[in-house]
Amino acid sequence: MIGQGAAIFGCEGTVLSAAERDFFRDYDPFGFIIFARNVDTVEQLQRLTADLRDAVGRDAPILIDQEGGRVQRLRAPQWREWAPPLDTVQRAGAKAEKAMALQAMIIASELRTVGIDANCAPVADIAGRMTHPFLRNRCYGDDVQTVTTIARAVAEAYLQMGVLPVVKHMPGHGRSVNDTHHDLPTVTTDQATLRQTDFAPFRALADLPMAMTAHIVFSAYDTLPATQSPAMIKVIRDDIGFNGLLMTDDLNMQALSGTLAERTARSMRAGCDIALHCKGDLPEMVAVADAAGAMTDATRKRAKAALALRHAPKSFDIAQLEAEFSALLGEGAHG
Repeated sequence: MIGQGAAIFGCEGTVLSAAERDFFRDYDPFGFIIFARNVDTVEQLQRLTADLRDAVGRDAPILIDQEGGRVQRLRAPQWREWAPPLDTVQRAGAKAEKAMALQAMIIASELRTVGIDANCAPVADIAGRMTHPFLRNRCYGDDVQTVTTIARAVAEAYLQMGVLPVVKHMPGHGRSVNDTHHDLPTVTTDQATLRQTDFAPFRALADLPMAMTAHIVFSAYDTLPATQSPAMIKVIRDDIGFNGLLMTDDLNMQALSGTLAERTARSMRAGCDIALHCKGDLPEMVAVADAAGAMTDATRKRAKAALALRHAPKSFDIAQLEAEFSALLGEGAHG
């Protein structure tokens, strides 16, 4: 069963409030997303994810950003600490593909234990000399082949472990010299170069079930941020060939302008399937829900195809995976 509401929402705290429960029951969002503010203990998080699903009366997908490094919502002492992805890739050298796949499998095991079954990864953006620090060490490399190979390995590892990957940030965030949490970047690179570089990893990963947009202007195509640009959504669908479920990056990020209702409406009109709102502020969620409305038939079809890939994880010896990972990187790779 798939929700009716074309949105993914967070919640305010570590316990679902009665008001949040009522809102989620009535709107029935496609899924939910967990942030550090929602996390205390393993048992508490298990209760929260169960309560979120109970509120909508179905096995709704629950997402998280658990990349490693700074972007990691589950942290020590209950969960492992991971180095930033680019640091791990550089440390592993020729064995980076294997190391990142092992890390993804271990992360996925931790996520499944607390009821989380989708991770906003892999990051298929290409790191450049000028890439803003907020993104650079979250990337897997500075060339198309490295990024594509590792991103594919990470995505397949998550799928093996019963966790849906959400590839980001389509059609490519690596040329951003601004932090989109605060500013709107403009990329002036020509179309031919973008197709050969930034867009190329996403084209190779176009069969993945879910993706997240980039709040970036590509001036060779449009003056609007990709999330709200019909021209850029057309690039994602036609040039890149992605026909999976396309969600916005967080609509609260200040790269976007206008009210939340306006941000949501522009994104949905441009062709995004799902509005992502992460803050957990109930009045804001109501505004986003009103603007996002119900899923279209095309969105429901994509959502159904994505959820069909969510399955019980294969059985693995996590201790053995950790030993393999440590052998590739040496002791102290994670906490």
